[in-house]
Amino acid sequence: MTKWLQSLQGGLVEAVDWIRAGVCPAALACLIGLGLAGCDNSPYAKGSAESNTLYTAFNERSPRYLDPTSSYSSNETPYTYQIYEPLYGYHYLKRPYVLTPKAAASVVQPKYVDKNGKSLPEDAPADQIAESVYDIPIKHGVLYAPHPAFAKDASGAYLYHRLTPSQLGDKRSPWDFPQVGTRELTAEDFVYALKRHATTRTAAPVFGIFSEYVVGLADYGKLIKAEDKKLRASLPPTAKDKPFLDFRRWPLAGAQALDSHTLRIRIIGKYPQWKYWMAMTFLAPVPWEADAFYAQPGMAANGLSLNTWPVGTGPYMMAEYVQDRRHVLKRNPNYRGEPYPCDGSAQDKAEGRLNDCGQRTPFVDTLVFNIEKEAVPQDAKFRQGYLDVPEFDQMSYGNAYKIQMEDSEAFNQEFTQKGIVLSRTVDLSSRYMGFNWLDPVVGQGDTPEQRLRNRKLRQALSIAMDWDEYNRIFPKAAGEVAHGPLPGGVFGSRHGTNGGFNPVTHKVVSGQIVRRSLDEAKRLLTEAGYPDGRDARTGKPLVLNYDVGAAATPDSKANLDWTAKQFAKLGIQLEIRATDYNQFQDKVRRGKHQIFTWGWLADYPDAENFLFLLYGPNAKSVHDGENASNYQNEEYDRLYSQLRFMDDGPAKQSVIDRMVKILQEDAPWSWGYFPYSSGAYHKWVRNGKPSIMVRDQAQYYKLDVTERARSLREWNRPQYWPLAAVALLVFGMVWGAAKILRSRERATALPARSSNTFREH
Repeated sequence: MTKWLQSLQGGLVEAVDWIRAGVCPAALACLIGLGLAGCDNSPYAKGSAESNTLYTAFNERSPRYLDPTSSYSSNETPYTYQIYEPLYGYHYLKRPYVLTPKAAASVVQPKYVDKNGKSLPEDAPADQIAESVYDIPIKHGVLYAPHPAFAKDASGAYLYHRLTPSQLGDKRSPWDFPQVGTRELTAEDFVYALKRHATTRTAAPVFGIFSEYVVGLADYGKLIKAEDKKLRASLPPTAKDKPFLDFRRWPLAGAQALDSHTLRIRIIGKYPQWKYWMAMTFLAPVPWEADAFYAQPGMAANGLSLNTWPVGTGPYMMAEYVQDRRHVLKRNPNYRGEPYPCDGSAQDKAEGRLNDCGQRTPFVDTLVFNIEKEAVPQDAKFRQGYLDVPEFDQMSYGNAYKIQMEDSEAFNQEFTQKGIVLSRTVDLSSRYMGFNWLDPVVGQGDTPEQRLRNRKLRQALSIAMDWDEYNRIFPKAAGEVAHGPLPGGVFGSRHGTNGGFNPVTHKVVSGQIVRRSLDEAKRLLTEAGYPDGRDARTGKPLVLNYDVGAAATPDSKANLDWTAKQFAKLGIQLEIRATDYNQFQDKVRRGKHQIFTWGWLADYPDAENFLFLLYGPNAKSVHDGENASNYQNEEYDRLYSQLRFMDDGPAKQSVIDRMVKILQEDAPWSWGYFPYSSGAYHKWVRNGKPSIMVRDQAQYYKLDVTERARSLREWNRPQYWPLAAVALLVFGMVWGAAKILRSRERATALPARSSNTFREH
């Protein structure tokens, strides 16, 4: 530090020389002016707080795929679901989730036909249904966002479909082209989009699933592969420029336009879950003009593609794309404006989410996403008010902030005074402890007697696992205690209702649902043949193995210790077998695990997507499915085979109730908890509601920019005292530098006087 000050003082000596020389007579004034200019700590341009612009962040890197055929990652959804419109969407406020029409004019029910093409009634048995036919009306008057791919000249010819690399030049944005155009959405755009899943040009992650259900898509994939090979026969494999692959040339049996605004999709057999796929951007329309535009020479090298510059009919469009730095979405001027929903829960009404009923969306003009690579500055910007929402795709901030408020009075006071809204709900996911059905001790058992003993052991362990306590001790991973496999938000779930508790692990006392006592668990343990945690036949202690898919670390030790203590309450020793995740997965595939913890995040809000996790033919160690417990129950499997073809209604509810009761009794899982989905919103952000299923949330957000500007001024007032301190420090150093300079001048002048005196003598 001393050397640094000496160096600084040396610089100031030079500065004094400059000042005396008249180079910068107003140097001190300049310094003060710069300091005052730096008092504004806003990362945005002046006036940003008053603009109808929502600021948020993204982490690490820009999204890889914004092409709807390829996009499947959560960090891509903040853009794709604001730009594209699938056929369906989810009602923003209703829970359980309800499908609503987006680009479609209505949500339709399929028509069923047999192998001869003869119509079947709605309640026809699934084994008689050869095809499910969806005839979907498309909304009239829907326009694409402005884009040069649609621009035409006076004769109707496309302006930019025959560009040479020299004509393209250094254009790196659609907005570098002088002309843009638009056109109306048609049914053919959905046909084209569905065909594109057969492409070899880009990633198509759901082609395998779609080809199992869309009539003719599997063979269509083979056809397209051959045609694409012909087109690229003269090109090197590494060539970025590829000739336009025009899917309009080859028909697909499972997708056709009956007229300009009626789409027909044919599905093999009965597959009720298909309607949920139509709410994902995989079924968003793709105009052939955009495909042709981006296929031109030089486009790939200039970063022009659907992965960076999407073309959609949604409320927003990409206006600025700076790789790994900044993305800006602006209001689509051609968007028709859909009304804000008027239906919601009592909580929605109390929290003001119904105040904008019927008003046209979107409310916000611009969405700005800036990269934040570090959590600390991102958190600081949110707390200062410079991020209206921390992130779009991460639904954990609300819970994390709630924990900090509970742990710190200062933090609690800050968030309370600032009016930050922390919304939280149960996510469509689950976290559970499973028992391997193939294991002789905690599994199914070989004989009726052993099966009964093992079941009582699992039930005793399920009571001892106090998930309420877990949520209190580990709040960052917390959720609502599960009583079965189905979280709230899916049809058939009774989670949170009076009849939704697990009678094996809980009971009603004075009108309250409480966990059964440890004495009841010990009684079951004794009946299982392990009084006080010892084998009644051998007297040896019962030792169980807990397989963990992560190496033991200081961070995980508290969690593992807590788990071991739950078993110890029954006198059972728990042996921790921690491995890395790859080894853990291999052990589960081979059926060498005993007790384990795992979780599931829903693909769509249907009970089938959770109940299949315990379907016998999905056993992981036998069929490499997702049934990691290898659970087998003939009655359950029979009901599941019935359920998968059922539509929502009383009959389906009845089947689900019977399946859940079987699972609660058999206890193949200790049901664990349903993790929270939580959001954080500043008080000037209206209508925020966290969800992992609803991804087009931006159009529902509304900003009170007057309140934001006022709050930012109040929270980020300039602090002038540091400037005074700096000014005093600089003044002292300048004074010291001037003193050094005067001493130097005297030192150089004195020898000169001595020399003159010597000559005089």
